[in-house]
Amino acid sequence: MSTLALPLTDLGRLRRRVHALAENRPAVYRMLDATGRVVYVGKAKRLRNRLLSYFRAQYPEDKAARILNAAADIEWDNVPSEFAALLQELRQIQRYRPVFNVRMNRNRRVGFIKISAGAAPKIFVGNTAGPEGTRHYGPFTSIGRIKDGVRALNDLLGLRDCSMAMPIVFQEQGDLFGRPTRAGCIRHDLGSCTAPCGGFVSEGEYQARLQTAVAFLEARDIAPLNRVVEEMTAASERNEFERAARWRDKFDRLEWLLSAAVRAHAAVTALSFVYTDPGVKGDDRAYIIRDASVRAAAPAPRSPIEREAFRAQVAQHVGPEQQCPALSADSIDEMLLLLTWFRRHPTALTRTVPLVQWLEHPAG
Repeated sequence: MSTLALPLTDLGRLRRRVHALAENRPAVYRMLDATGRVVYVGKAKRLRNRLLSYFRAQYPEDKAARILNAAADIEWDNVPSEFAALLQELRQIQRYRPVFNVRMNRNRRVGFIKISAGAAPKIFVGNTAGPEGTRHYGPFTSIGRIKDGVRALNDLLGLRDCSMAMPIVFQEQGDLFGRPTRAGCIRHDLGSCTAPCGGFVSEGEYQARLQTAVAFLEARDIAPLNRVVEEMTAASERNEFERAARWRDKFDRLEWLLSAAVRAHAAVTALSFVYTDPGVKGDDRAYIIRDASVRAAAPAPRSPIEREAFRAQVAQHVGPEQQCPALSADSIDEMLLLLTWFRRHPTALTRTVPLVQWLEHPAG
């Protein structure tokens, strides 16, 4: 790690120091204010060129110039490759939460099905992680169709879709709080919500309905589809064709939602292998990736002893696959980074070996 602890006002000297010490190789750099707080984290394929570009930026029009003028120090870590720089940049942004980094809060082109925490969890669609305690499924690209599917699932199971600030009063709590006489919205009157806001459903019943939805999203149970088929068939037998058509529409939306959840899970689990990433200075690294998450990394093993030691690390991350499990909020950005990297660099996949195969035949 190199550190430039120089006064902000002496930009000329700071520039000369960067020119003299920074190498044109991949790196992650941090801008620090006078108190030592990290105000910006960035990555570069060619560090010296990237840092010198800050000094050519126009203040205050350019963000780079504003960052430089807010910083008192610059420090950086050289890394083996562009991939290593991307990964370290992400992890340092997550660690320091710098004020000039907006990456973690930006709107994404993909969405997630989210299940909130709380007494009466709700299922909804969003493109950011969190809040704390939220379960995530995805990622999905057709956000509009995902919203339609989630709406159909909520309506079928009577799950709420109101604000998280809505007070919850379950049926068994009526004696404590005084049971409300009406629900908070019209969905209860339409028969598409059990209204946990109005004391019309017990906590146990609501949780059972929620677990049915979770099992469906995780491809463990297709009870919602079965019920739709039953209702559609019954409506057709009664010659209620308009009603049957509405049930058919629900079936199409739920079937698409289930297949999309399975496809998203498959895309994530497909990224489970040992990836050998070439370093620009010959410092290749081997990454143990499981379910689109980097679990461990080490210098690429070359000798028999190194391969055996790395094999022991691989063994720690081989296990049975789960059916469409929920994603943790902390893992989402890294998962998206890996999905994007291997999509944009398909030749990188030629340097991968499945985990089980690596255990059986450690790469030489």
